[in-house]
Amino acid sequence: MQTMLQSFYIVRFNDCDPMGHLNNARYLDYMLNAREDHLRDHYQLSLSDFAKRGVAWVVTNHEIQYLRPALYNENICIVSQLIEATETQIKVELVMYDAKKEQLKAILWTTFTHIHIKTGKREVHTADFQQFLAGVTVGNIQSRNGLKARLAELLG
Repeated sequence: MQTMLQSFYIVRFNDCDPMGHLNNARYLDYMLNAREDHLRDHYQLSLSDFAKRGVAWVVTNHEIQYLRPALYNENICIVSQLIEATETQIKVELVMYDAKKEQLKAILWTTFTHIHIKTGKREVHTADFQQFLAGVTVGNIQSRNGLKARLAELLG
């Protein structure tokens, strides 16, 4: 199953600061929206379907490095991959590039915790879902080395 997923977006005017740079907070929106698109388009997973069953994932940590501005009306590529999965959490890497994937703009590691919606408490992934996660987790990224080490790899 494909593990490195990507899609393209246009940076919109209302998401930019007065200098035409994508607002720092909007990087998170673009990247998280891309991940949701990737889940839907590549794995046929819908977050709203999970919510109807009473479970969801909440963000418990973001770690981001901004490298170059994404500019108004620029076509960007966002790549996502699952880099770590436990019984109750997942860590996703999202990388924003220019459309040709020649210029790295930002990298984000986000940790999501699986919860039961009614109780708000942490919940263990089902055995089937853990098996799915094992099949789509990339094995070549050592998250314990930290985001800066990963960034050095990408820029290498």
